[in-house]
Amino acid sequence: MPLNLPNGLPAIQALKQENIFVFDRDRAARQDIRPLRIVILNLMPIKITTETDLIRLLSNTPLQLEITFMKVKSHTPKNTPIEHMKMFYKDFEILKEERFDGMIITGAPVEQMDYEQVGYWSEMQEIFNWSRTHVTSTLYICWAAQAGLYHFYGIPKYPLPAKMFGIFPHKITTDRTLPIFRGFDDKFYVPHSRHTEIRREDIEKCSDLTILAESNESGVYMVMARNGREFFITGHSEYAPNTLDNEYKRDLGKGLPINMPQNYYIDNNPDKGIEVLWRGHANLLFTNWLNYYVYQETPYNIDEIK
Repeated sequence: MPLNLPNGLPAIQALKQENIFVFDRDRAARQDIRPLRIVILNLMPIKITTETDLIRLLSNTPLQLEITFMKVKSHTPKNTPIEHMKMFYKDFEILKEERFDGMIITGAPVEQMDYEQVGYWSEMQEIFNWSRTHVTSTLYICWAAQAGLYHFYGIPKYPLPAKMFGIFPHKITTDRTLPIFRGFDDKFYVPHSRHTEIRREDIEKCSDLTILAESNESGVYMVMARNGREFFITGHSEYAPNTLDNEYKRDLGKGLPINMPQNYYIDNNPDKGIEVLWRGHANLLFTNWLNYYVYQETPYNIDEIK
């Protein structure tokens, strides 16, 4: 099944060129089927890129999805045209009376700040609490994962001596039969791009949390809570092949201290191109989340989510 997207969203044309089946709301209205309602709180600075990255992965499912984009009212993005935000995004205040089958909360460029210093932190706390009664399953990514673990469970974050930057091998650390791991290899790769970390020893102190996967190099990767109603993901499985390359060249151009992304370029040589190692896992992660923790758990009557 295709994705049901807002009319005119730039990602539609980009993904059609990749032969990904998408259509807009007008065509979706003519189908007699209840789509899964997915809300995306996109906190990333370049929102159109993140929209396309996430929609690309969400499309790999036989389910029809209705995508809604949420924004926080207390922050105005600087890197996305205001016309785009007005056309495709809705404030949390407008959406708070609605219910959704699934929710994705992205990373944000504020990870080196204390949570309480983030200008929209109080609104984020309200959204976190709201998701527990209005969403069947929520996927927290990168900064959102750290923030959600801190808000609900008091898990601290720690600064890293250098940016965790590159593609790192991971392994499953718990029951491999969990549906989220269906089709996973013994070793799978994930992009990371962050200046802070959460630590295993803090998570293990909380009986409500289960560490599902981690890396010897990049640490804890996936944490589950509430039997899969919450997943906290510290990496960026959704990244397109050239994202880390763009980040690396951007920081070099600004004269910022940045190491070459690890395990990313062929023979560690940017001139030889990128070796893509993570797309298979990324598609499995999002498909398994949708199929097993959203579709199979959400009620047919969406008003029954609680």
